[in-house]
Amino acid sequence: MRLYRLGDVGTPIRDIQERLAALGFDSTPDPRGTFGEPTREAVVAFQRARGLEADGIVGPETWRTLYEAGYRLGDRLLMLRRPMLRGEDVAQLQAHLSSMGFDCGKVDGIFGGRTEQAVIEFQHNRGLAEDGRVGPEVLTELRLVTRGQPGAGRQQIREREWLRSLPHTLAGTRVYLDVGCRSPDEMDRAWAAATAAAEEIQRAGGIPVLSRAEDSAPPERVRAGRANQQGADVIVSFQESSEDGVFYFATEHARSEAGQELAMALASIVGGVVEGRSAPILRETRAPAAVIARSPMTEELGRQTVRGLEVFLRSIATRP
Repeated sequence: MRLYRLGDVGTPIRDIQERLAALGFDSTPDPRGTFGEPTREAVVAFQRARGLEADGIVGPETWRTLYEAGYRLGDRLLMLRRPMLRGEDVAQLQAHLSSMGFDCGKVDGIFGGRTEQAVIEFQHNRGLAEDGRVGPEVLTELRLVTRGQPGAGRQQIREREWLRSLPHTLAGTRVYLDVGCRSPDEMDRAWAAATAAAEEIQRAGGIPVLSRAEDSAPPERVRAGRANQQGADVIVSFQESSEDGVFYFATEHARSEAGQELAMALASIVGGVVEGRSAPILRETRAPAAVIARSPMTEELGRQTVRGLEVFLRSIATRP
């Protein structure tokens, strides 16, 4: 899709404004269909609330998140299908299932195979038809057994087990280095940082895996899928941004404790704020993941990143 930004006009802008308003982000006094400063401010507020880069531009990720945010649990029948259903309603379902001990994996708002299996287990537990579909009967049972906001669930337990299983040094650790490629400058400079990190990891006996070739630019979701296929122990993404920070996965419904620990260890060396975000490389990966956002990227940043990884792994080794 094209990018929508300050100064644009037309029906797509009206749609964006209406979706923002339905979620509580008012763009008045902008006329409907005109992307003025109030609309830009509403987009920025929405992006910040959803853990996106707050640039005030509606690109593919912001539009996808805006669309998905419009669903609430009960608005539609949820089931496993292709392409997989995504949305706020799926995340709400996952949070409730996880808090009751039904393992749906990461609370990522994506209705995949693990979520279907968790639904079937819940249906079996409650004596319902075990078809993996979330309709009125399942929702009624959910409301009977869950009161208020869901608490900590299976994801936190899994992450703690994952941390205990990691090597305590870089030797033998499989580190997936995600290389941003949204622009030619990011392609070149993020590559320089990531390859410098890869060289340091190799020297320490680790196993670096790069998310792309130097001259390729696969989408972030594809790179996230590759991280899962490669069986990464830890994921670090290099992305050029005016925001100086290190980000981990967090949404309204879930937070990666392991990712937050990783982000804090990296930030202790590379600097920058530590914040929760929901970029695909954080949301759609299984291993602890962090995004280093910096402009410009440098080889020295890559070397610093490896020192931050060593801090992270040492902190795990000293746990009781």
